[in-house]
This record gives sequence, structure tokens and C-alpha cells, in this order.
Amino acid sequence: MEIVDYLRVARRRLWVLVGVPVLATGAAAAIVLFAPQQFSGTAYVAAPALVGGTAGTQYTGTQAANQFVAAFGAAVTSPRVLADVAADTGVPPERLRDGLAISQVGASSQLEVTYTAGDPAKVAPVLTATTTRALAFLFSSQVGIATGEVEAANADVTAATRAIGEWEKANKVSQPDRIYQATLGELTSLRQQQLSMQAVGNGRGVDAATAAITAAQKKLDELGPKLPDYQALLAQRDAATNALSQAREGLQAARAQAQAADPKQVTSIGEAHEVSRMAELVRTALPVGGAGLLLGVLLVGVLELLSRGRVAARPVAPAASTATRSVPAETVTAARP
Repeated sequence: MEIVDYLRVARRRLWVLVGVPVLATGAAAAIVLFAPQQFSGTAYVAAPALVGGTAGTQYTGTQAANQFVAAFGAAVTSPRVLADVAADTGVPPERLRDGLAISQVGASSQLEVTYTAGDPAKVAPVLTATTTRALAFLFSSQVGIATGEVEAANADVTAATRAIGEWEKANKVSQPDRIYQATLGELTSLRQQQLSMQAVGNGRGVDAATAAITAAQKKLDELGPKLPDYQALLAQRDAATNALSQAREGLQAARAQAQAADPKQVTSIGEAHEVSRMAELVRTALPVGGAGLLLGVLLVGVLELLSRGRVAARPVAPAASTATRSVPAETVTAARP
């Protein structure tokens, strides 16, 4: 089918191409114009210290702002935050999900949280509760997690210290590693004394040094086999102590983030205002009109296919016989009375 054929079909079905978009646009306009008046408000969230700053250990790097915006948007629409905001404001979670919108201001970490509702008295409370709950979900929860890690690490240190005490009590020796090192140093000194006394011919001193060397060596022989177990316990305590130190640093950073995310410091709530019906009409009618035009084109195509199908299905009238068409005019004249 050529373009001329398409234009001829479109001209013949012009009422469909025009009527469907007009009806769709009119219906959308009627819905917008006769719907209850909506009210909208915006909350601004600006927390630069949370992104790449001294307290922003959670969001760092070149994508820190985008990561923060994505995390905040996910928190706002999470079931937990919606349930908490619904409990605070009395607005159902489904209505909150439909009315809330998150947008990033340029490429910065600043956010705009917009809420649209039919009751202007609900706009500001919902925005306040949403920003407060979302920030708490992102940062206050980190304090709880870090606190749990500190408590677990502290418990590991306590358990390791208790195990060392029990080992020392069972073996009747305290700090055997230090005793071993001190005895080893003493043994070295005694041997030097023994050699010195042998050099000067002090037999009594040599005997005393030999006895002391024997006692020191006996102590080393007793402590030596026990040291691996004790040193393993010391290593466990050192690892638990390092983990506790890291957990405390994490808790300090989490508390700094939570303080930097104080809603009273980083959020501001705008006043509710009427949503422009004209802007809503343009935003709604244009897409609906375009969809109606596409539907009209499809309907024209369907109608044209059905029309051609009916034409093809019509029975063809029988043509006149060849003999009748070939009778000469003179024969007809002669046959007349």
C-alpha cells in the first residue's frame, strides 16, 4: 500500500482519527477538572555533613550524593517507614505511597520531598514524619547496630580474659609467658657467671651457679609445653580487644552521623498550596490525547481490514454467456415478426 492509499483511507476514516483522541482528551480533562482540589507541600533535606564530610563515612566517593539520594528515596517508601508515618499521621500507607515523591536538586545531595493530598492539614505533618522517620531509619539504626557490635566485642574480651584466668588457676601459674622470658634471661646470666667463676677457679661459686642453672632449666622445661595453649588464649584476647576498639570507632562514627542527621537541623518544611489544575490538565491530557490518537490509528487499520474482508467475501454475479454476446444484429432483426 502506497502513501496515497494511506491518505485516502485516513480521509475516509477521519471521524475515527479525530473522534477517539478528542473523546479521550475530553474524558481526561473532565476527570481532572471535576476531581477534588489537591494540595501539595515540599520538605527540603540538606545534610552536606552526611555526604563526604567528617561524619559521612557511610556515603563517600564521587557517587556519594547519588547514593544518599537513592538510599533516602528507598527509605521513604520502605514498609517500615510508611507504617511508622501512618501511625504518626493517621494516613494509610497506600495513600502515602501514592502521594509522596522524591527528587534530587541538581547533582547535589539536597533532596525535595513532595506530598500531595486532598486535605491541606495533612501535608505538613506527613512531610515532617516522613523526613524524620527516613533519617532515623538510615542513621539512627546504624547506632543500634554499632552498639550491638560493641556489646558483642566486649563480651568476647570478657570471655577471653576469663579463659586466661581459669587457665592460670588450673596450672597454678600467673603470666607464664613473662615468667618464661624472665627465666630465660636469668639462665643466660647464670651461665655467664658460671664461666667467669670457672675462669678464676671459684669452685664454690661454680657449684652455686650450676645449681641455679639446673633450677632455671627445670622451670623452663615445665613452662615450655604449656606456653602454646596460653599464648593461643592471649591471641584470642588480643583479637577480641582489637575488634572492640574497631567497634567503638564505628559506634562513634554512627553517633556522629546520627547527630549530623538531626531532622531539626537538616530539614525545612514548606507550606501547603493548591495544585494548579491547568498544570495537572496539561500533564494528564497530552499523554491521554497521544494514546487516543494511537488507538484511533489502530482502529482505522482494523476497520479497513474488516471492510476489505467483507468486499472479498461478496459473491460475484454470473456474467452473460458468450453465445448471447456474440449474436449478430442481423439475426436479431430477422427474428422479429
